[in-house]
Amino acid sequence: MKKISILVPCYNEEEVLPLYLEAIKPLMADRRYEWELLLIDDGSRDSTLSIMEQAHQHNEQIQYIELSRNFGKENALLAGLDYVTGDAVIIMDVDLQHPVNVIPEMIKKWENGYDDIYAKRMSRGQESWLRKLLSKCYYSLLQVSSETNVYPNVGDFRLLDRQCIQALRTLRESDRYTKGMYAYIGFRKTSIDFAQENRAAGSSKWSYYKLFGLALNGILSSSIRPLQIATKTGVLVSLIAFMYLLWVFFKSLLYGDPVRGFPTLIIVILFLGGLQLLSIGILGEYIGRIFHESKRRPSYFIRTHNGKKI
Repeated sequence: MKKISILVPCYNEEEVLPLYLEAIKPLMADRRYEWELLLIDDGSRDSTLSIMEQAHQHNEQIQYIELSRNFGKENALLAGLDYVTGDAVIIMDVDLQHPVNVIPEMIKKWENGYDDIYAKRMSRGQESWLRKLLSKCYYSLLQVSSETNVYPNVGDFRLLDRQCIQALRTLRESDRYTKGMYAYIGFRKTSIDFAQENRAAGSSKWSYYKLFGLALNGILSSSIRPLQIATKTGVLVSLIAFMYLLWVFFKSLLYGDPVRGFPTLIIVILFLGGLQLLSIGILGEYIGRIFHESKRRPSYFIRTHNGKKI
């Protein structure tokens, strides 16, 4: 009998976690498969961990890991991937925006030979218009800057075969962008369309500031194209400046035209200064990531596994 693991990272989800456990119960009653639900407590400060402990006591299929502090969703996912034992893993959010009724279709495609079945959002529920617009702009920018094909409107909601799990376990970088890693490892992929539900309870833990950080990490983790764009922009601006210099020189030499344009000069200086600071900032982001990688620190620490210290 094949075993399927369900991996769910949680951070301060005391309101929605009981609803999720009730929603997933009918799926895990399917006797054609052996089931494992692995909950990751990413340093929650509410009663999320207590709910996990109670659920594990009532049902041994429900496993949980308590991280020593909040390491972030990306590292919590890595911890889960290191500990899942199934032939396949289904990654999903606890807030029920990822509908449970999509999972049987994922399993069917997995049985048909696909290794990575990703869910593609056809709608984004009650998200604000600004968040939808920023998301669309971000995916467009990511498509241009990434060296691998990161699909738009696709998140972590997916089914991965054991081969994919083993491949992701070997990628241990500190600044993780798992969505880019899914594309990087390859394997046989297919998609399933779904309508994203509204959050069942509680509030999102992703502020605009955190989303901006995730977006920046996604772009910089996927390729070095921002550096290449900065270099090409510098070359282009230098050529334009040189051509303008020649034009001003010959105009003054041939026609005796006095050199004017103090406001223009200030604008050009400010533009070039901003361009230089932007380029230095991009370079600094990459150097910062090299600094983090050079430390070789573990991505997470586990305090307990099913209530036992390890």
